[in-house]
Amino acid sequence: MVSFNRIDVAASEHMGAVRVPVKLTNAVDEILVNRGLLNPNQLRVCETEALVDTGAVRTVVSQAIVQELGLKVRAQQLAKYADGREEMVGLTEPVIIEIMGRETTEAVLVTGDEVLIGQTVLETLDLLVDCKNQRLIPNPAHPDQPVFRI
Repeated sequence: MVSFNRIDVAASEHMGAVRVPVKLTNAVDEILVNRGLLNPNQLRVCETEALVDTGAVRTVVSQAIVQELGLKVRAQQLAKYADGREEMVGLTEPVIIEIMGRETTEAVLVTGDEVLIGQTVLETLDLLVDCKNQRLIPNPAHPDQPVFRI
């Protein structure tokens, strides 16, 4: 089961919400482009704004973004919301997630109507939430690039 918060967007605007530009790319498309099997102008990409949700373990996108990127939902995952509700939600094919020039690839959950950036992306990209200034910052210990713990 994956646990994440569903934040009331109107309320979050007044509670120090952190929003960031994010670039989402269909990872399968990118592989096909790199292998010369897909024309680069057919690469499906979506640039949008995302809400950083440290209560969400996984990243979440809307059905509209799934369609825009041409993603397949490959499985169903049980998700638990902050209010205790549980729901089966879609789990997509891999998506390349780029924030602040750093990128990672992972399957994302499908629910709601906005992009939520969860803990796994923040951890992988080595980004920290600066709540006071309502922004993401690179980990000061390694500001030039993410460092992966093994």
